[in-house]
Amino acid sequence: MAATDFKDYYSLLGVSKTATPEEIKQAFRKLARKFHPDVNPGNKQAEARFKEVNEAYEVLSDVDKRKKYDQFGQYWKQVGEGFPGGGAGVDMNGFDFSQYGSFDEFINELLGRFGGAPGTRSTGRQNYSYRTATGTPGGGFGSGFNDFGFQDAGVGAAPDAEATISLTFSEAFAGVQKRFSLGNETIDVRIPAGAKPGTRLRVRGKGQINPMTQQRGDLYLKVELQPHSFFQIEGDNLVCEVPITPDEATLGASIDVPTPDGNVNVKLPAGVRSGQSLRLRGKGWPLPKGGRGDQMVKVAIAPPKDLSPQEREYYENIRAIRTYNPRSHLQQIKL
Repeated sequence: MAATDFKDYYSLLGVSKTATPEEIKQAFRKLARKFHPDVNPGNKQAEARFKEVNEAYEVLSDVDKRKKYDQFGQYWKQVGEGFPGGGAGVDMNGFDFSQYGSFDEFINELLGRFGGAPGTRSTGRQNYSYRTATGTPGGGFGSGFNDFGFQDAGVGAAPDAEATISLTFSEAFAGVQKRFSLGNETIDVRIPAGAKPGTRLRVRGKGQINPMTQQRGDLYLKVELQPHSFFQIEGDNLVCEVPITPDEATLGASIDVPTPDGNVNVKLPAGVRSGQSLRLRGKGWPLPKGGRGDQMVKVAIAPPKDLSPQEREYYENIRAIRTYNPRSHLQQIKL
């Protein structure tokens, strides 16, 4: 390479020679977006600048090439593999950008192609996260650029896609067949019983298409659970809170408690305290290998808000003869 052909890749990307890989990546994305041919149709100067930015990023994002570039300057190619023959470069002449659904899709693939170690291909996969404005699985690209997440990927990797699916407690508990649209495609998915918030379900062959290989990745559905008015999930257990009266707490009682299988009669021991939990075995959330967790019934003592004259008289009589002081231990507390 002649001295007159030498390009300062750091200057081209607008970063210092001590820039981190993340700073270089961010600078590349910003400039690639600015000079992308689709953003500047017919602008030869912008097209040339886009190629230079691409060339600079290919070198500076590769640890081995960057090291040679920093050490040998204009002669770095003579001591390593040539830029065109390195296998990771991209020839922009006559490149068809129409095969990408959005600009970010193109940029993410480009970043992934440059992300592997020298002489190897990364086995990671691009992770395209997308959703509609309502948070349900959606397809296609709206106006502007979608917020695509990505991981480094090799040229041959088929990009996976990720979407969020919202389920009711009943659907997640029992399992359900869901049908939804993803772009122009209708997908039927069987949600197994016991899906929890954050569960990722894999649908093979329904991800994004790699424009280089035409291979299709997988679709991962992340479960979101709609809140329930009574039940909550804690691990494999269902948790609920049941109000009881002061006399039930004091004397004990038999009460009906809702479970996923219907009401169950539960015996409260005399002297049960507010906040104490009772365990109903096998009444909890379905387990992946069969069986169920437990249901934890948390007791909450609920004093009456409106007392009848007779009730008030009873409570006043109880107060007059009561010898129990639940705060007696507080008298010894000091700073």
